Amino acid sequence: MAEDGIDKLARRLAEELPQSLKSVRDDLEKNFRSVLQSGLSKLDLVTREEFEVQEAVLQRTREKLEALLARLEQLESGTATAAKKTTGSKAAKKTAKKKSKKKAGKKSKR
Repeated sequence: MAEDGIDKLARRLAEELPQSLKSVRDDLEKNFRSVLQSGLSKLDLVTREEFEVQEAVLQRTREKLEALLARLEQLESGTATAAKKTTGSKAAKKTAKKKSKKKAGKKSKR
């Protein structure tokens, strides 16, 4: 939070004090300001600019991940298709070999 934001908040808190405490308003406003600054300094906060930079990095990373996943899926489906074709042609070759062996076996029996 910017310094002027802390100042505004401390001022508003001091203004909300009951009428009986108005005499110590300036002292309390200073105390409010120091407590707010101390409390906020303990938090692990980033500026809006840093947040927006990280948000943009995350968005680009998500886009790259989606593109890579799509490419992987495409490659896997292409590999699966190629494997089916290869498996199919191997099965066809085996069937052809069996048929030719059977024919050769029948000819030799005659």
